[in-house]
Amino acid sequence: MEKVITINNRDETLAFGEYLGKLLKPHMLLTLNGDLGAGKTTFTKGIGKGLGIKRIINSPTFTILKQYQGNYQLSHFDAYRLEGQSEDLGFEEIFDSDDICVVEWPEFLEDILPQERLAMTIKRIDDDRREFILKPIGKKYEELVKEIEYENNCHG
Repeated sequence: MEKVITINNRDETLAFGEYLGKLLKPHMLLTLNGDLGAGKTTFTKGIGKGLGIKRIINSPTFTILKQYQGNYQLSHFDAYRLEGQSEDLGFEEIFDSDDICVVEWPEFLEDILPQERLAMTIKRIDDDRREFILKPIGKKYEELVKEIEYENNCHG
């Protein structure tokens, strides 16, 4: 049960993230796939806003993990620099916690990621427009995707 949502620009990416952030519950995991510049961090900024986080969210490219406190704690991972590394980084404890986790470049953490998650792919249509493909894995994520009634779609 995939859902595809078309987003027309950066502001709508932020708005969709904020919308989804308000639906998220503790101990949820979102994985974000997409090319560099697809909008993964922009989308995560919107999620943070939806969670009531006041701090500026930026890419944890060099630190790999940044955590923010809002209505719930958000753990934002950017696993891009972990390609080919296999040492224990202690991330499993975070995935097992009540944190809401967003993982950019999840393929580099696949061995330790929980199976159940909302797997999202962001595809660039052109300079501004993106297609968000939501693939729920597990019952609570199927329920989450059913709840999403986001109508910023362009039909043309």
